[in-house]
Amino acid sequence: MIEKSYEYAVSDAKHIEKLVDVDPVMINHMILTKGDFVPDHHANSLVHMIVVRGNLTLELGEQKPHSYAKGNIVNIPYGTFMKVRNDHEEVCEFFVVKAPSPRVYDQK
Repeated sequence: MIEKSYEYAVSDAKHIEKLVDVDPVMINHMILTKGDFVPDHHANSLVHMIVVRGNLTLELGEQKPHSYAKGNIVNIPYGTFMKVRNDHEEVCEFFVVKAPSPRVYDQK
């Protein structure tokens, strides 16, 4: 086979998993229930968050929180301070694409 296949969790419970981690790209998959969050941090690469279910609440830098519904792709510049959470009743599911992998930024 030429291709490589990756599986990800299909659930309604909180779940954070790294799917792909190669130099060109890192892809994470996250499921957050109401009130769940990711620890506050700075973006360690150029980040794209792809919302596939529910609503994602992001507080970036000094901005007020914004919510992004399924069907949105949010671009977050390298180094941006991030608060990532689910403030909504519906389960939130999204993919995080970091390109290049943060490991490449660490080499600079």
